Amino acid sequence: MNLIAVPAFTDNYIWMLHDGVSAIVVDPGEAAPVTRALDERSLKLAAIVVTHHHGDHVGGVDALRARLPDGRGPVYGPAREDIPQPFLPLRDGDAIELFGTRFEVIDVPGHTAGHIAYFGQPAGEAPILFCGDTLFSGGCGRLFEGTPAQMHASLSRLAALPGDTRVCCAHEYTLGNLKFACAVEPGNADLIDYVAQCESLRQRDLPTLPSTVARERQVNPFLRVTSTQVRTSARAHGAAGDDAVSVLAALRQWKNEFR
Repeated sequence: MNLIAVPAFTDNYIWMLHDGVSAIVVDPGEAAPVTRALDERSLKLAAIVVTHHHGDHVGGVDALRARLPDGRGPVYGPAREDIPQPFLPLRDGDAIELFGTRFEVIDVPGHTAGHIAYFGQPAGEAPILFCGDTLFSGGCGRLFEGTPAQMHASLSRLAALPGDTRVCCAHEYTLGNLKFACAVEPGNADLIDYVAQCESLRQRDLPTLPSTVARERQVNPFLRVTSTQVRTSARAHGAAGDDAVSVLAALRQWKNEFR
């Protein structure tokens, strides 16, 4: 199974899985990059998978329907969000099969109220997580519709996945996130090493993604809310207490204003 990050807009990635004949795409915010990627590889579009309702994730769905089998579907998306119709609604605990791999649906509210993620374990390969805008490398999504408690619960579920899970988030935000992470936890040696790796990749115009769950546990302050240094930094920026939710809330507000 081939995993490709298809660039879109200025910093989005539309993830594509293909087997050399057919492909599925995740969060196609625009159609043209997908069409080019399919045509360059002589692939047929087999399905569209959506994590949440924002336009930069669903804007290309309708234009791509004609490339789907019989021009109809399947299009999979979160049951509790307004996704372009028709689509097959999914909830926590549901599963879909893509190229013979079972992908489990995980509710991850926070960025949006009904955001979902997809976790699959291809035979003989590292697991894959399509997490939309919930978990980024070095960061997490803004809380547009959810609460800090919801985001903490969502991130905790994702952090509990196997360490070798490939984290396929939807934006190339990594270097900006890591700049913030270094302000939160300046003594983190793993973080310093990761910054150098990601800078090297971007200098060569390569994606920093996918990351891994194990790496995110080491460097992502939003997964490290029980760390002493992270708690200390969060308190200095208004955290109401040392509990995980208060720390995450302070970090998220700090990140919103960070330059």
